[in-house]
Amino acid sequence: MNSIALNVNRRAVEVLAEPRTSLADFVRDKLDLTGTHLGCEHGVCGACTVLLDGVPARSCITYAVACEGADITTIEGLDEDEVTVELRAAFTREHALQCGYCTPGMLVSARDLVLRLPDADERRIRVGLSGNLCRCTGYVGIVRAVQSVIETRRARNIAPQPGGGRTILGPAGSGWAAPGGNEQPLRPVRQEFAAASDGIAPAVIPDFTPATVLEQRFTLPYAPAKVFAMFDDIAGIAACLPGVSLTAPPSRERVEGAIRVRLGPIAAVFEGAARVERDPAKLSGRIVGIGTDRRSRSATQGEIRYRLLPIDDGTATAVELSIGYALTGMLAQVGRPGLVRDLARRLVADFADNLDRHMSGASPGQLAPAELSGWSIVSDILRARVARFFGRRGEPG
Repeated sequence: MNSIALNVNRRAVEVLAEPRTSLADFVRDKLDLTGTHLGCEHGVCGACTVLLDGVPARSCITYAVACEGADITTIEGLDEDEVTVELRAAFTREHALQCGYCTPGMLVSARDLVLRLPDADERRIRVGLSGNLCRCTGYVGIVRAVQSVIETRRARNIAPQPGGGRTILGPAGSGWAAPGGNEQPLRPVRQEFAAASDGIAPAVIPDFTPATVLEQRFTLPYAPAKVFAMFDDIAGIAACLPGVSLTAPPSRERVEGAIRVRLGPIAAVFEGAARVERDPAKLSGRIVGIGTDRRSRSATQGEIRYRLLPIDDGTATAVELSIGYALTGMLAQVGRPGLVRDLARRLVADFADNLDRHMSGASPGQLAPAELSGWSIVSDILRARVARFFGRRGEPG
């Protein structure tokens, strides 16, 4: 088994895999990114096409170990990509998909054509897509979809990128084949890698750009200075967070622990570490963390930014929270945004209640539940709907 470290969908991962493991099997079986499809497994059909250092490449005939340090983008990593969003709309409009099996690889290749081609030349588009086979559509809708996106973008004065942004010679996705025979390879920027398989966080907690940000607010009947002092009690704050437990004595530089979450039938325990930043002058702070769940092979990065505002002539505090996160692996596929938002709201509500009890002198046994559960959210929604139903029944006609 080899430890393979690379960047997948803008997140650093390090996973054990056999040297013979293909990149397609690596992203599907190790990272649960099953949007990459396997067809012929001979590099012919193109269903497994991903971006390797920004270049379309066949992941079924590429060894994962050969991609050490490379940047991999699967179809899941293109959810917010501008060109891919336009292509998806065009594929729908032009009826460019039927069974959809070839579509992820087709979109990756089509995106490259949209970036590179100066105009919507049908012949060049057909040649460019000749490595992606479709058994359903006859390609007419696919070609029209790609043409329409190219025409629209050129009409908006978005110029083509020579080589699709390729600046390095060498095979697709090599990432460090230097031009002119330079002996010093051009390597991509490396990050601190999070171990996605063993739950151990890196020595340095890296910064990141959240994929999703949620804003929350609650109030406490205590002065801002008292609340800010409470936020400096890391162990006390951890005791107020549902599902959170510490696994080592905490410090601002490093807090090691775990959080238990249940999404329907799936239970996860994210083990990792965080760092704490505070700004006394602005009564604000930031907590940045990273963790992995061994069972589902899911990984997450998150940050909580908080700001304390005085209300009621300074006798109470409004706590403004900004919760940002990025999630990969199986839970990223079942953790829909609406469910995650509801979980975040429940977490903040329970945290506020627990914090109020803690500051009033309640015992630890009266605080957070053992884990944060999506089932409790469902039951709350059902209770609220039943209450509204009977409330309407009781209203005079």
